[in-house]
Amino acid sequence: MILSDKEIKEKIEEEKLIENFIDLNVQLQPASFDLTLDEVFLLESQALIDFDNKERRLPIYKKIEVKGEYYELQKGCYLITFNEILNIPKDLIGLLRPRSSLVRSGASIFSSLWDPGYSGKSNCLLVVFNDNGIKLKKSARIAQMIFLKLNKPPEKTYSGIYQKEGITKKVP
Repeated sequence: MILSDKEIKEKIEEEKLIENFIDLNVQLQPASFDLTLDEVFLLESQALIDFDNKERRLPIYKKIEVKGEYYELQKGCYLITFNEILNIPKDLIGLLRPRSSLVRSGASIFSSLWDPGYSGKSNCLLVVFNDNGIKLKKSARIAQMIFLKLNKPPEKTYSGIYQKEGITKKVP
């Protein structure tokens, strides 16, 4: 079951599902919540992904500075962070989708699933496909978080290295 705006609002008020948002009335959508752009990073090195994370090596990231109020991005891959802090309860998961305006401008976002128990100021991959690049205003609404209710709570909740990212741990 996908949560409606009413259910999302209740979870925000009662369980702090989302914190640090800019304007609840603007960001709350009929069946999702808009996340806003905070920081942008360029990937500057190769990554290494393995089975058990013993050899995991994330790329080196270089922060891109805002020009005035805008990020001016060329075609390519970027790591972006959001302003909002997400606190996913044990009975929900989160899925992120790009807003249609972003897609119509030649860019998209890619992310993994937000597990039950995750808490943090999240990030995801932004890919600019447009040969002419894209200009994104800081705090622009660029992604929609959809919340799905689990039939039964899981036996264990998220406990990975990204727990509390952007809150007690530096992002990226």
